[in-house]
Formats: sequence, structure tokens, C-alpha cells
Amino acid sequence: MELLQIIDIAGTAAFSIAGVFAAMEKKLDLFGILIIAFVTALGGGTLRDLLIGNVPVSWMHQLHYGLIVMVSAITALLFTNLLKNLHNILLLFDSLGLGLFTLVGIQKGIDLQLHSGICILLGTITACFGGVLRDVLLNQIPLIFQKEIYATACIGGGMVYFLLLYTGAQGWPIDIICILVIVLSRFLAVKYNWSLPVINKLKNERNEDN
Repeated sequence: MELLQIIDIAGTAAFSIAGVFAAMEKKLDLFGILIIAFVTALGGGTLRDLLIGNVPVSWMHQLHYGLIVMVSAITALLFTNLLKNLHNILLLFDSLGLGLFTLVGIQKGIDLQLHSGICILLGTITACFGGVLRDVLLNQIPLIFQKEIYATACIGGGMVYFLLLYTGAQGWPIDIICILVIVLSRFLAVKYNWSLPVINKLKNERNEDN
């Protein structure tokens, strides 16, 4: 449980920082940056808690979540001048958040003795929905709805987690492996332009063949 709490805190901080850099790319003011950081960090967990009936949602009765968002966001702002490529920093912290929060969501499902598929779904929602809200507020098509490997990385990491669990592996090693699979999948997908097929493109290719 202590490891899961650390992972939860780290994921909150990572997504908060990702939200800061996404907001800065859009040149928002300080208030807008903090709102985007908050939504990015806590949006996925909020939806997860609503789905499993955990109300009031976690951040409403555990005030340290809001504090983590504020501290990590302000820290990111203070060191902005040292960071030249906002896009790469956003990718780094967004990928870390995906891995960390997927595991948190999976563990929430396991605690409720839910089916493994539902646990993976909860993990994916926890990891991705904050980013969906962030992108919508920033007037962008959410990454989860584009061809990029995003939610797919969470699902893949969740499947690896349960495969290891079913083979008898236990404890923190499978937690770390799950996180690494997700983070590396996201990084490699961006580096080598891996993507899911675009349906309209497939249709156009078929029409050209005919």
C-alpha cells in the first residue's frame, strides 16, 4: 500500500507538470495554467471514483492531492526558463503519468475484486481521462481519439500486469514492469511514429485500388 501511495503521488505530480507545459504551449495566464494542471492531474481519478461509487471523490476529502498539484505546478513554472523544448518535457511527464496512473486504477479495481478486464479499463480511464479534459479545454482533439499510441499503451501494460500476476509473480516487480511497458511503449511510438490505422485512410486506399 505504501508503494501504491507513492505511485499515486508521483502520478499526480507528473500529470500536473504535463498540464503546466501543455497550458504554456497555448500561452495561458497563471490561473489558466493552474486549472489545466488540476484537471490533467485529477480528472481521470475523478471519473474512476464516480464509476466505482467512491464519493466524495478522493481529492475532495484528501486535500494533499490539491497541494501536490499546486506545488508541482509552481515548481514547473519556476524552472521553465531552464527547459527549452516544452513538447519533449510534456511527452516525458505525460508518459510517466500514463504508466503510474494506469497501475493505480488497476489496483483500485483489484481491491474491489473486479474482473481483470474491468481493472484494465479503470486503469486506462484513470490514466487517460485527465488528458482528454486537458485537450478539450485547450481546444485540441484529445490524443486518445487520434492515431497515436496512447490508451493502447495503457491497455497493453495492464495486460502484461495480469499475465505476470497469473504466472504467480507478485509484489512491486510487476508494478514496475507494468509502468515501464506503458512508458516505453509511448516513447517508442512517438520516436518511430507507430500508430493505429486511420479508417478514412484505409477507405481511400481501397477506393484507389478499385
